Amino acid sequence: MRLYLISIWTILDPFYYALTRLTYLDTENPLKKSVLRVRLTKYKGRKVTLSDGTTLNKNDTMVKIHIHNVRVLREISFIKSDIKRALYLYKLVKEAMPCLAAYIDKHELQNEIKGIIGITLINKGYERLGFESVIIKSRIYRWFKLLSMYPIAFLSSTPEISVRKKKHRMPPNYLFMSKQALLKAYGTNTSPQ
Repeated sequence: MRLYLISIWTILDPFYYALTRLTYLDTENPLKKSVLRVRLTKYKGRKVTLSDGTTLNKNDTMVKIHIHNVRVLREISFIKSDIKRALYLYKLVKEAMPCLAAYIDKHELQNEIKGIIGITLINKGYERLGFESVIIKSRIYRWFKLLSMYPIAFLSSTPEISVRKKKHRMPPNYLFMSKQALLKAYGTNTSPQ
């Protein structure tokens, strides 16, 4: 059943990609695409101050990151351990971070970009990549994101996980990283800002 749903999602993904104005990050190997897809967005949440002092305000320009979920689901579908699945995803995202830094460093709006934003249900590992988690305050938006992410959560977990464990999943949260933190950790051609 899961493989059938992933196959349908694979067919629909190019339409989603086109409708959401996503862009693949350039990689050193043009035959291997990054697991991250991105687009510019205006931040619509509450004021947030990150640990490096960067303040994010409503309408600040951010790079929104999207994990290419259907690709990841296809690649992990035969990995039986949830821990090994999580480590594999961590490795894919870590490999993509220098590409993300290069994307921002070379972007024509580089000086306006304050940082990166994503939304996740994942509750571990993001700190080691340099992300900070912030609770989504709007209940309506949080529920909307939870409903939209449920298929991913369902398809990505191993069948052995009990319903009881799924009830204790983290609600969707924002993940943030300032542009300076990203370029410092993953950039190769960083310029002082």
